[in-house]
Amino acid sequence: MCANHTEITPNPSHFEDSEEASQAPAHRDIAWNDYKDLIKGMRFFDPHIHMVSRTTDDYQAMNQAGIVALIEPAFWVGQPRTGLSTFKDYYSSLVGWERFRSSQFGIKHYCTMGLNSREANNEPLAEQVMEILPLYIYKEGVVGVGEIGFDDQTPAEEKYYRLQLELAKEAKLPVQIHTPHRDKKKGTERSMAIALEHGIDPSWVIVDHNNEETVKSVLDQGFYAAFTIYPFTKMGNERMVKVVEQYGPERIMINSAADWGISDPLAIPKTAALMKMRGISDETIRLVTYQNAIDAFGKSGQIDVTDFESGYAVDQTEKFHGNSILRGGQQPAPVKDFLVIN
Repeated sequence: MCANHTEITPNPSHFEDSEEASQAPAHRDIAWNDYKDLIKGMRFFDPHIHMVSRTTDDYQAMNQAGIVALIEPAFWVGQPRTGLSTFKDYYSSLVGWERFRSSQFGIKHYCTMGLNSREANNEPLAEQVMEILPLYIYKEGVVGVGEIGFDDQTPAEEKYYRLQLELAKEAKLPVQIHTPHRDKKKGTERSMAIALEHGIDPSWVIVDHNNEETVKSVLDQGFYAAFTIYPFTKMGNERMVKVVEQYGPERIMINSAADWGISDPLAIPKTAALMKMRGISDETIRLVTYQNAIDAFGKSGQIDVTDFESGYAVDQTEKFHGNSILRGGQQPAPVKDFLVIN
């Protein structure tokens, strides 16, 4: 531990506003730069991160921290989309520009495609989206149908969740489930029950945004349990360490779900460093921060670890539809630690 520390409040998540929250012990802040050496040489796979919302600085930091591959699920971008063309452009960016942009920083990019639960409630538009989804789920780099499931747990959300489960079955793709922020336990159980009702093997389903209330049932029923390390809302990494200590690494994976909100694209390497500090084995860390995601989404047939395990040469002068990540004659990979910007 650092000699100087600041007391901060714990992540509220599943027990927000409850008596349990007020009794939860505060944890100590730890300077990330002081603990980077703990994960030196480790590789990480982030199976849920929204890079369309992130910057090139994030890509550089992720690469330097050992993240070699990621999955970007289709999601709600912060305000409702108003027409089918906006969905088309967004889906195209996930298999196009974002995939290219990621490669320019040495990170292999995959994605999942789906109609998110929030926008499923706009039924006239949702009907149109369902017509074009088959055009995207078979594209190269698409490793699943997601993130789909429930938000407010409305009849419309259930309708389009069921339809997309059938799409996943037809395409032989894994399913990535978004569990609701409100009434999470009920929504999680309902999501799993419906998937089983549709005859989907639970080992093909990744149930995301779990917490201590949901994990046992998810694992007991044979699903993958994904946990999102997201500041002050979903899961903190100290809580994540305790989950892994209790349940072990089987079918558990960690992600950042970093997006346009206050979030951390380095959540996985930071959690790995904390696990290392707490005495969790390197093999367990490897499974929950790397291998389990590959095993789950690899059922798509789209993931070849030789594409990223040993790294690959990056040429930042390459172009995608005539555009590169370099702007106006920029030189590749400027050093961010320098004061003077040339």
